[in-house]
Amino acid sequence: MSKNAVFLVNLGSPDSTAVSDLRTYLREFLSDDRVLDTPKPIQQFVLNCFILPTRPKRSAEAYKKVWTDQGSPLIVTSRNVQDLLQDRIDDHVELAMRYGNPSIPRAIDKLKSKGIDRLLLIPLYPHYAMSSYETVVVKVMEEIAEKMPDLDVRTVQPFYDEPDYIEALYQSAKSYLETDYDHLLFSYHGIPLRHLTKADSSKGHCQVVKNCCTTCSPVHSTCYKAQAIATTNAFVKRAGIPPTKYSVSFQSRLGREPWLEPYTDQVLPQLAEQGKKRLLVMTPAFVSDCLETLEEIAMEGKEEFLEAGGESFEAIPCLNEHPAWIDFLAKKSREGMTNSS
Repeated sequence: MSKNAVFLVNLGSPDSTAVSDLRTYLREFLSDDRVLDTPKPIQQFVLNCFILPTRPKRSAEAYKKVWTDQGSPLIVTSRNVQDLLQDRIDDHVELAMRYGNPSIPRAIDKLKSKGIDRLLLIPLYPHYAMSSYETVVVKVMEEIAEKMPDLDVRTVQPFYDEPDYIEALYQSAKSYLETDYDHLLFSYHGIPLRHLTKADSSKGHCQVVKNCCTTCSPVHSTCYKAQAIATTNAFVKRAGIPPTKYSVSFQSRLGREPWLEPYTDQVLPQLAEQGKKRLLVMTPAFVSDCLETLEEIAMEGKEEFLEAGGESFEAIPCLNEHPAWIDFLAKKSREGMTNSS
């Protein structure tokens, strides 16, 4: 009889707020060729000469603002989700982070020691991007090829517009949507523009076809922006939000090259200046609250909005441990194992 396991993989976090741990984490993260996808010598030159000398200290200060007694919010929440899912399904549930700990190599070692021979990989990213979903799949498959080459593996595809995922998002945000707000901003994690065109296998759709993100095409299966728009459209339809009451922006840009626009840190003061005094912000690209949602949006973003004349700012929590999200993962786990038999 097969021994099955579900493998949850999230982004990751440093082991602590110590500058040395931030340096270790950022080195691993930014050495990923799917994150900084420049030639290796240039990547390492930029990393070692411009990023690592200064950024770890700044990042450590940011992490201190959100760190809990139990540790990193993302790690704590991910472990809670692992436990909650384990209570719902019979198959073993393993957890790893793409960067940092618990690491993917160590998790694969644990799966091997348990004699697992069928695995369902669930990257905890609703949308496809080479710097998130793709790098998780590639790293996991590399480790499996080396350590468990005969393992039967199936991977859950991005679920950005699946009805059950949209319903989970809606249920998690419902109480906030029932308040008296002026505007809802969907703030998605940004990516460099060149990542969009790089992911376009046709090389003739992205940034070429007019309204490329809403013009139906097979390349949308790997187009982050098209998927973010699809999530937004499905959510506002479910929630009954009119077009005048929401907008989309992109956050967390790194460096000076063009990223997806508009930028969240520019949109926030603009909304206040336009008279949108009571603002809600959702971050659907993240399933767990983390530095980018708790510090960048709920703290810095709130300050930017209020300083520009806004009156109230609510950052809607991510899915985290919401029951509807656990329901979704449990259903995906059962379906994935059934379909891979």
